[in-house]
Amino acid sequence: MSKNLDEKECPINSRVKYMNKTKRKIFEASMKLFAEKGYDATSIEEITATVGVAKGTLYYHFSSKEEIFNFLVDEGMKLLKNSISIKTDKMSNSLDKLRAVVLIQIKLLFKYENFMTIILSQIWGNDERNKLCKKYLFEYIQIIEKIVKDGIKKGEIVDKDANVIASGIFGFTCSSYIYKMKHEKVNVQDLFKQIDSTFLKNLRA
Repeated sequence: MSKNLDEKECPINSRVKYMNKTKRKIFEASMKLFAEKGYDATSIEEITATVGVAKGTLYYHFSSKEEIFNFLVDEGMKLLKNSISIKTDKMSNSLDKLRAVVLIQIKLLFKYENFMTIILSQIWGNDERNKLCKKYLFEYIQIIEKIVKDGIKKGEIVDKDANVIASGIFGFTCSSYIYKMKHEKVNVQDLFKQIDSTFLKNLRA
């Protein structure tokens, strides 16, 4: 399936494209290196060599490797949450909102695998970057939880533990994508339909 997805639903590029060319290259190269090698194993020298710029040029845009990481995570999660808001604000039914969230998450995993690899690999530990990733991940799950709670209140979703349901939606979507990716080429719409029919439909009150 083509990776030319709607920027409102795969939002990272919507902000990245407005960066100047050099900053965008630093951003994209860092994301790839952090995902492939890990934060600790990636050096400023390697980032500058990959981008093809001098250290001084990098430091003009970012003061440190930590600032690059924080910027990457902050921008990605901020725009993910914004894209969910844009999509779900137009909807009234809670199950439809959850379907929209799942589809956006699958598309993000598909198009921005490196970004999600960074987030998921950095939630363990007590360093500041670990705490940052956990904070954003929990905020994302809370968005799902709020939709679930509203759905329970309106009688659209089964009256069960909203936190467990929200965490389950996030985890089930991620694990389904990862499993599919390891065994076959992922088709976004097919995977979404499978998750909808095997998981989401069972949430209907």
